[in-house]
Amino acid sequence: MGKEKRKVIVITDGDEIARKTVEVAARKVGGCCISATAGNPTPLSGEKIVELIKEAHGDPVLVMLDDKGCRNKGKGEMALEYIAKSQDVELIGVIAVASNTELCKGVRIEHAITLDGQIIDRPVDKHGIPEKIGNQFLEGDTVSVLDSLNIPTIIGIGDIGKMHGRDRYDRGAKITTQAIRYILKRSGYHCERGKNNNNF
Repeated sequence: MGKEKRKVIVITDGDEIARKTVEVAARKVGGCCISATAGNPTPLSGEKIVELIKEAHGDPVLVMLDDKGCRNKGKGEMALEYIAKSQDVELIGVIAVASNTELCKGVRIEHAITLDGQIIDRPVDKHGIPEKIGNQFLEGDTVSVLDSLNIPTIIGIGDIGKMHGRDRYDRGAKITTQAIRYILKRSGYHCERGKNNNNF
């Protein structure tokens, strides 16, 4: 019997604040944050990231990807494509992070989480504020490739660790944690808080 595939959640943000926030959220949900994937832009190839995912000690495995504002397919999106198509891991969802990137395709969003923790049926902006009714596309620099991939669950969110202080890592990373739990619930996967809190 082969080794069970790691359950992976990708977060499309990778700056220093995002790293600290995702690390806190990982501890709260009992997951494993691969901190080495943090960077602006993403410092590792998709192949290297999959190797690290396979070495993870528990699920869900949280991976950060970032294009550093690139409107075209950047390092983060290329790594995301590789991970999504890999037969060695199971990508159960993506937290699509809004940004101010202009002239980007964006990604069609069915649900997003506002800065107040409300789940809505349209995108939010980088502050976590709902977009106008009728807008279904979340704009971000590392999300345009998502429509072409078979991602089970995509949830929109504002700027990780920010959103007018509502998602600060030193206040519990509440919105990011909620987004992770949303994906876990939709996937049918349950993990125990504090069981797998490894960051590497």
